[in-house]
Amino acid sequence: MAMEIGIDIGSSKTVIFSSSKVVLELPSIVTVDSESYEPYYYGEKAKQTLGRTPESFECVYPIKHGIIAEYDIAESMLKEYMTLAFGNRIVRPKIMATLPVGLTELQHHSLSNVVEAAGGRNVNVIESPLAIAFGLGLDFSKPHGYMVVDIGAGTTDIAVISMGGIAACESFKTASFDFDTQIMRYIRKEYNIEIGNLMAESIKKQIGTVVERPVEIAMVAKGRNVFTGLPESFEITSTEIYEAIKETADAICNCIRLVLSKTDPDLVADINRDGLYLAGGGSLIHGMDRLISEYTGTAVHMLEDPTHSVVRGAAVALRKPELLKHVNYQLRSIKELTITE
Repeated sequence: MAMEIGIDIGSSKTVIFSSSKVVLELPSIVTVDSESYEPYYYGEKAKQTLGRTPESFECVYPIKHGIIAEYDIAESMLKEYMTLAFGNRIVRPKIMATLPVGLTELQHHSLSNVVEAAGGRNVNVIESPLAIAFGLGLDFSKPHGYMVVDIGAGTTDIAVISMGGIAACESFKTASFDFDTQIMRYIRKEYNIEIGNLMAESIKKQIGTVVERPVEIAMVAKGRNVFTGLPESFEITSTEIYEAIKETADAICNCIRLVLSKTDPDLVADINRDGLYLAGGGSLIHGMDRLISEYTGTAVHMLEDPTHSVVRGAAVALRKPELLKHVNYQLRSIKELTITE
């Protein structure tokens, strides 16, 4: 019976963690009826309809840049996922949900409401970088600076953590989805071929790189010729993808610089000595750790399981809330987030 649950509702996928394991991991996408907006497909089935729907249906990402954009659809999606993961075996579970750093109380409240409406109870919310730090087992009791960089699909969350709280943070909208967009633009410009989101994602995962590879690799991709309208196959190389996404990768590095520039010098010295921690699905693209290390001049520690580091950390925070007591950060529950006029 699930009693403690960690939930990471991201722009790309939703992950549910319970009983020391990931019990569900599905895309955060829903296929809905264009007129009634009634959900038709969820998760993987919905993702496969992306770019393939007739006019009577459309694909919706209810979470955009880490924020709930379609409240009713997000609630329906999470309710479906909770049922898939646990059936009717949930009895007043404790839930820790994660969200980007720097959001307003209203956005915290919105996420908590969605989780509660989907069947959760005793809902708390925690910022993603802080959850990652929990999962890493960093010592929150000391006045020592740690930097966590979480490159997700919709946001890049960067935070400097000291004494159990967040000393400096920022959530940037430049993230992994932007790699896909840049790949699509590059191929249209250089090849006069349009490709879909799924093909762009496949190219990114297979040959994407943010540093030049010593040995070039290539793959065959498919799309539609913009002039003839006919299907067309073409070969694209890792060097071309490097050129296509270099600007976005540099922008992420610049985001890290901006957060460091707002951080106290003593904390920056700690980070320079110990290195920073890199997580999120976007960190898996070839060379990202090396690029950030060269840009910042500090070591970069890749997490063992970067795609699940947030939700695992949320589960740790749920089990050990005492780690955040008597410091400058407190877990916020839905009751504490009641909005007053």
